Parts: sequence; structure tokens; C-alpha cells
Amino acid sequence: MSSVSLPSGNSSTQPSPIQQAAQSILSGATGSTLDVNTLVAALVTGNTAGRAAAIARQQQTDNAILSSLGAVKSALSALKTSLEGLADGSIFSQFAATTTGKGIVATTSTGAAAGSYSVYVEQLASANQISSKPVAHDATLGTGTLTIGVGDASTTIDIDSNNNTLSGIAAAINASAHNPGVTAAVVKGSDGEHLVLTSKQTGAANTVTVSGTNGLDAGLATANFKQVTTAQDAKLTVSGNPVPSASNVVKDALGNVTLALSSAAVGTTQTITVESDPSAITKAVQGFATAYNAWVSTQKQLSAYDAASNQAAPLLGDSMLNAAVNGLSRILASGVTVDGKTYSLGQIGLDLKHDGTLDFSASKLQSTLTSNPGIVSSVFNAKNGIGQQLDKMLGDYTLTTVGQVDKRTASINEELKSLTKQQGELATYQQTLTAQYNAQFTALNRLLTSLNNSKTYLNALFGGNGAAGTLNKRD
Repeated sequence: MSSVSLPSGNSSTQPSPIQQAAQSILSGATGSTLDVNTLVAALVTGNTAGRAAAIARQQQTDNAILSSLGAVKSALSALKTSLEGLADGSIFSQFAATTTGKGIVATTSTGAAAGSYSVYVEQLASANQISSKPVAHDATLGTGTLTIGVGDASTTIDIDSNNNTLSGIAAAINASAHNPGVTAAVVKGSDGEHLVLTSKQTGAANTVTVSGTNGLDAGLATANFKQVTTAQDAKLTVSGNPVPSASNVVKDALGNVTLALSSAAVGTTQTITVESDPSAITKAVQGFATAYNAWVSTQKQLSAYDAASNQAAPLLGDSMLNAAVNGLSRILASGVTVDGKTYSLGQIGLDLKHDGTLDFSASKLQSTLTSNPGIVSSVFNAKNGIGQQLDKMLGDYTLTTVGQVDKRTASINEELKSLTKQQGELATYQQTLTAQYNAQFTALNRLLTSLNNSKTYLNALFGGNGAAGTLNKRD
């Protein structure tokens, strides 16, 4: 019987090639336990990091666009607001009033008509004021009821032992919930205290009356008060026509023109001139230019590209923004044709510059308003004027819900909702994947532990780690 001849040696000799191979396999497979948590985290991240990063990038982009759209709508809305009065041409029907003297301040409202009017002020309206006979300081008066009247209105006030002094009566009158329109005060004179009653309203009809019952009737009755200021109406003539007014603010003498009178006007004749208000037109046109230039600045910032940092603004190349920019610029550059004649912004002091902004010249506008005001009203006429064209286009972008900006905003918000949902689904997938990997590598760890437990036996068999080893021995 033949036998296998093995290399001679003992426990101190070098391991054979087969022993080295076996030990290499065993050491490589069972030399250490696995760090399951770290390994699983790395594998899960490797499987999901790309998608998570893509979602985050898209969210960042969408939020930047949303912010930019808000700025676009704000600038366009401000521009639309600046066109009020210009878009419908109503600014050209606004009038201002001037006077040739002092003591009359004339203001106009919508509907005023141009013209010149002669105004003579004979007297101002005044409020009635009466003062009682003197009463000793803190003297008590009778009790009962006190009736205070102004014109056709009156109220009754109860006077008792708690308020039957002049100061108590004055306080009760002023605090009355049904005060007919009178103020009460106590004046301390050299001859004693006086109750002074003043109507809150001017005019001849607003006379103050007072009467009392019981013990109050003797001292506090109209007959016992002297007139300090007589109630009277203002008297004036407008273009030769007498005009009475209970107030010194006369609203009905001239249609949609209010005249505020003061003492300097009494005894004077002045001319009130009502004409179109060039300052209002100038202010409106300048306000439009300022709003348009703000829009140009905003859209440039939102569509800029910084070559130095290789950074693009959120709306660079955006089709909606480009359409708005080009549309507005085209309207401004095209001018307006009225009755076969074409008028441009340049004729009224608005020059379109190479950088897209408007250069406003108040002096040129004033000159045009003086020499040929029809040009200005033609440029901003209510039918096809520049203001009307701009207002219509701006509405297409800025109207709530149905405007282009709001529609675009709604679409991006829906995309953000979808991205948030995807984030949630990805988180669920990460949890599932983590559980799967944990299960797999926990099982592998148990296998490796089992192999490690067999290592002692295998070492003994192959003579590893200094063991004599059955296979090391000769027959």
C-alpha cells in the first residue's frame, strides 16, 4: 500500500505552501468582525445620494425663481400703478386753482371747469359764544335739569349736589353723550367765574341756548348770558352772485372748487383762475419714468451673468421675462398715431436711452405743455396711447391668479410640492434599503463568527499559529 509522502518538519519549521494558503483564506475571512453600521450607511448613501442631491438642487433653483418672480411682479405692478391718470387720460382733465390775493385758498376736485371768477368776501362765518354773569368761586348753584341747545338740537343734563358748581356744570356738558355741539369752559375774571358756551359750528343758524329748571332757572338762562361772538354766515359774491355760507369752507359756490376763507380776504376782491394742472401732469410723467427705470434695473439684475464667478442670475434666458422686456420696450419705441400723425415720448421729455432706461426732462415737458399741450394728451390718449398700451400688457402679467406671473408661480409651487413628495419617498426608500442591508450584513457577521469558531480546529489541522498540526506529522 502506497502512502502520501509529506514534507518533513516539526512545529518550529516554516509552514508549507498549503498551510500558507489556508491561513491566508482564514485570516482574510475571519480576522475581524464587520462594522455593519458604517458599511450600511456608505452603501445607502451610494445608492441615494445622487437623487437626493438632484432634488435639493432643483428645490434651490425653484425657490430662487420664485423669489425672482416676486420681484418681477412687484416691479411690473409698481409700473402699472404709475400709469394711473395717464392710461385713461384723466390726468389731463385735472385742474388747479390759483388766487390773486390772500385769505382765499382754492382747491379743485374731479370735474372742475376751466375759467376765471371774481370773488368778493364781505364777512366770515363765526360761531356763537355766550358768557354767563359772574359767580363766586366754587359757589354752589341750584339743582335740577339744564337744557343746552345749538340750533335745532338740544340735550338735557341733570345737575345735583355733586356737580352744581360752574366747573361741575361745564364738565357735565362736555361729557354728555348727547351734546348738541357746544363746548363749555369756566373763565375766572376779576369779577368772578363765568360759564362760557361756544358752538362747535359756525353759521347764523347755530345759536347757543341755555335754560334751567328749579333753582337753576334764575342764574342759568339765556337771558342771563351776554353775547361774546354772534353766530353769522359768511357772505361773499362770486362773479357778482351773492353766496351765503354757514362755513368758511365754501364748497358749493363753484362746481368742484372749494374756497377756504380767512380774515385776510374780508373786504377784498380777488380773481380765482381754474386751469389744467401742469404740475400734476409733470409729476405723473416723472413718476412713470421712475417706475419704468426701476423695472429695467430689476429685470437686468434677475437676468445677469457674472463671468468672473461663472454665476447666472435665476432668470437668465427666461422666455417670460424676455417677452416682457421686449414687449414693453417695443411699445415705448413705437410711438402713437392719432389722426394720421405719430407722436413719440421724446416730444414730451422722455428719451429712451441705449441702456433701456428713460431720461426725463421736466423742462421739455413744460415747454410742450405750454406750446402744444395736445401732443402730451395724444401720447397718453385713452384709446391707443402709450399708457393704455402699457397698462393692458402689464395687466396680462400682473393680474392675480390669471396673470402670467401668478400662473408661473403656481406651476413652480406645484413642482416644489412634487419634489417634497419625492424627498419623502426617497427617505422611505433609504429606510427600507438600510433595513435590507442591516439584515444581510448581520447574517454575514454571524457566518463569519461561525467560521472564526472553526479557526482553532483548522489551525490545529494545518499547523497554523505554532500548532503542531496533524497534517504536519509524518507517518
